[in-house]
Amino acid sequence: MQGLRRFAAAAVLLSALALSAAPRARQRDSSDAPVARTSFGASPWQYQDRGKSGTVAAPKTSTAFEDVTSAAGVKFDYVASHTSRKYLLETMGSGVALFDYDNDGRLDIFLVNGAQLADPTPKGSIPQKSSPREWNRLFHQRADGIFEDVTEKAGLQGSGYGMGVAVGDYDNDGYEDLYVTAFGGNKLYHNNGNGTFTDVTAKAGVAGSGWSTSAAWVDLDNDGLLDLVVLRYMDWDFDDIWCGEHKEGYRAYCHPDSFRPISPLVYHNDGGGHFTEVSQKLGLAEPGKGLGIAIADYDRDGRIDLFIANDSMNEFLYHNEGGGKFKEVALPAGVALDAEGHTYAGMGVDFADYNNDGLPDLIVADLASQVYALYRNNGDDTFNYESFPSGIGRMTMNHSGWGLRFFDFDNDGWKDLLIAQGHDLDTIELTSPNVRYREPMLLARNTGHGFEDISAQSGDVFQKPWVGRGLAIGDIDNDGRVDAVVTTNDGSAHFLRNVTANGNHWLTLLLVGHKSNRDAIGAEVRVQTGAGVYAMTKFETVTTASSYLSSSDKRVHFGLGASSTVNKIEIRWPSGIRQSLTNIAANQILRIDEPEK
Repeated sequence: MQGLRRFAAAAVLLSALALSAAPRARQRDSSDAPVARTSFGASPWQYQDRGKSGTVAAPKTSTAFEDVTSAAGVKFDYVASHTSRKYLLETMGSGVALFDYDNDGRLDIFLVNGAQLADPTPKGSIPQKSSPREWNRLFHQRADGIFEDVTEKAGLQGSGYGMGVAVGDYDNDGYEDLYVTAFGGNKLYHNNGNGTFTDVTAKAGVAGSGWSTSAAWVDLDNDGLLDLVVLRYMDWDFDDIWCGEHKEGYRAYCHPDSFRPISPLVYHNDGGGHFTEVSQKLGLAEPGKGLGIAIADYDRDGRIDLFIANDSMNEFLYHNEGGGKFKEVALPAGVALDAEGHTYAGMGVDFADYNNDGLPDLIVADLASQVYALYRNNGDDTFNYESFPSGIGRMTMNHSGWGLRFFDFDNDGWKDLLIAQGHDLDTIELTSPNVRYREPMLLARNTGHGFEDISAQSGDVFQKPWVGRGLAIGDIDNDGRVDAVVTTNDGSAHFLRNVTANGNHWLTLLLVGHKSNRDAIGAEVRVQTGAGVYAMTKFETVTTASSYLSSSDKRVHFGLGASSTVNKIEIRWPSGIRQSLTNIAANQILRIDEPEK
């Protein structure tokens, strides 16, 4: 979130649309790209033609997603509690989780809510929920696809001004647990396996302090137990600070530069339901303004790495050095800044392979005039800033993005982008008429040689302006098409059902760890289809993190295009065990258990 716009920089960025020969800061020339690491040649978008890849192109003018929130029985309104004092907390929104809490094979929905704020709110206050309209909500999916509110039965009403949620089975008992972040203290809810949850925060030692945002479950030391990384936004309190013009109606939320950064919290899972804070010990204590977190092994050394999206300062890339140590390497890796060397308002993030070269790439959402930052992994520990060559720069210049994920919505074999949008300043249109506070969602289709904005022809949902914030993805109805749930600031949550109609095939994998953590978080999966000019290899990392404040389905989904059979599945489990399966039929949800060795 960044209140001051850099529209002067916009002209510079727009000129890059011509893709002139002038070198861009931190961007390697394509002539020295590591050709050996990609099957598509030196140019990052010199891909096989889609007609030769064996995929079936999606219809150009068909509805892709429908808003079925009401019909599905999901009713939720987020309480931001806007005040005349413009407390920064009011504009950040909240997250959503898609997870199967009762192991019935159907995804359920958990939504985080805020709390009432006084106007003014005394400094040092910790807001608390005062009525059911401020409760967090758990919606259970019935066999008929309708959701029922089971919040009270589950014991998940919550407390405090909620922010984010992270899903993970921290005790490997086969039931997904919840970690809910907030301003002033977080909560860990243990899943009892009978439809109820128990608040075990005090026993576990993970309450934290300050303003927590996104969190991620990840096994940092590969001991088979999920650890917990919790971002914090800034050193902030309810100070009555006037920002913006000093005239009626122009008071605005303060820029993040007005506040000091703060270190994240990193909890090592000691076993037995207890955690120890180890951020300093592991080298993960760099003060930041963290809003989004994603995980992947970007340098293929067998150890999971972390990316943190920071607001209006350098982004962080933590390389796992082994031996329980991490090193922040964003600047030498080329992902700390944009192509002009500017910081930007890093919010939502994803860490996934968009160009099918087997290397995790990065996308970071930010605010209007900055363009969303797309970084292509070069395979040599560095990344190229690819926003403009890919088409992402052109389509996002005047937009502000939060929750986002790479996934193959049309099952053609290429990961597309779905992005929740909306500005942080409810006064932005007074000073910047070409920017909107409320914005429609953005759907960017991966064509194999770039991204194209297909929002206009993808359904009515992409014409509705929202103040979008959190976003989680998962195949909610188990039909092989990935769906999404989106949260809005001081508005409703939306269940977007994927109704894309084409003949493409798919495969969804549910990995179950035994020596590794049971969720298999951090496992890498490669899927090979076709042969010769029709051959394709797709790559995924198992995670519930990424996006903004949200937690997605842990199952990994692959679009297969015209291929009705997968030639080979290769899995590298967090334990280091490698597993291969061959000749797998498409169009199924397949459970794969980690072998003994």
